[in-house]
Amino acid sequence: MANIGFIGLGIMGTPMAGNLIKGGHTVFTHTRGDTPAVLVEAGARPCASGAEVARQADIVITMVPDTPHVEDVLFSPGGVAAGLSKGKIVIDMSSISPVATKDFAARINALGCEYLDAPVSGGEVGAKAATLTIMVGGSQAAFDKVKPIFDLMGKNITLVGGNGDGQITKVANQIIVALNIEAVGEALLLAAKAGADPAKVRQALMGGFANSRILEVHGERMVKRTFDPGFRIELHQKDLNLALTTARQLGVSLPNTATAQELFNACSAHGGAKWDHSAMVRALEKMANFEIGQ
Repeated sequence: MANIGFIGLGIMGTPMAGNLIKGGHTVFTHTRGDTPAVLVEAGARPCASGAEVARQADIVITMVPDTPHVEDVLFSPGGVAAGLSKGKIVIDMSSISPVATKDFAARINALGCEYLDAPVSGGEVGAKAATLTIMVGGSQAAFDKVKPIFDLMGKNITLVGGNGDGQITKVANQIIVALNIEAVGEALLLAAKAGADPAKVRQALMGGFANSRILEVHGERMVKRTFDPGFRIELHQKDLNLALTTARQLGVSLPNTATAQELFNACSAHGGAKWDHSAMVRALEKMANFEIGQ
């Protein structure tokens, strides 16, 4: 059993930390506001700062929204770095810039500590069920030490390569998810406009080569008009911004990723930043002046 720090107790972080407590670990927590009561009741030990978490824990996990938040949590006065001592491991499970991740890793390594970038996929459902996909960048030795901890939070856990490789894998994941949402939205919108029952079209397609988790889960959301998040459009916008920024830095063109981002932008302009990302279809519907299921 280990002393684990967990910083960032939002929609994802709370159930992830809860699963570590269920696994028998002592979990020291810090977040904006108060540690959720459900975690305190389960045995979490709230701390006043990231530095205090780092002093108490051998392994510190961060799970916050974006690159500036990770930098602040790690390196601000009273941040994690201020409480680290040699031999500890920092694991960032946020989805952030691969380029910044390499810099953060170097700064943590300079303190005599290991750094793993380990973003996740699977959303709130996967966090609660401990079935997250975890994409890891860092050393084999550090990965081997914390693999049993990852096993308490996820199922498909892969050491992809060095620092930054976990984050670039998550960026790739978000490209695929966004483009699949766009494809399913176009297909169901076309079918519905042509007069077919979109629910039955989706059912038929799920038996063929076009089947996917997006068609299964988000296709149903589109048909039933259930756009409560899940995974918010504003977070997917952030991830696609990482993709497009990294692509510019590498000299790579991602034309369809840019289109998906513009569709998310259109949703946000209509007040949809906090809609589930399956609601990208609403931007397509606006252009067609027709809703699926209308």
